Amino acid sequence: MIRVVLPFHLQRLANTGREVELQVDGPVTQRSILDALEARYPTLQGTIRDHATKERRAFIRFFACGEDLSLESPDAALPELVANGTEKFMIVGAMAGG
Repeated sequence: MIRVVLPFHLQRLANTGREVELQVDGPVTQRSILDALEARYPTLQGTIRDHATKERRAFIRFFACGEDLSLESPDAALPELVANGTEKFMIVGAMAGG
């Protein structure tokens, strides 16, 4: 099971807790995690990535294993620690300004 941490506003929208567990078939990538997340919680469709292009929204960031993965390819394999559920895949609402 993949463990995903959601920011508060997405927790409220999906009516979940801070962490959700997802079953991902095939390679564990950002795209496969987000596909599984949107399939399980349809209210999140379009909130993390654009409906048409499937690109990450500007103020959303992805972290895992202490690294910012936001600019990595959505089809790049995630670390094994995320794939086996040891580490969490974190979706973070970024803030602008100072």
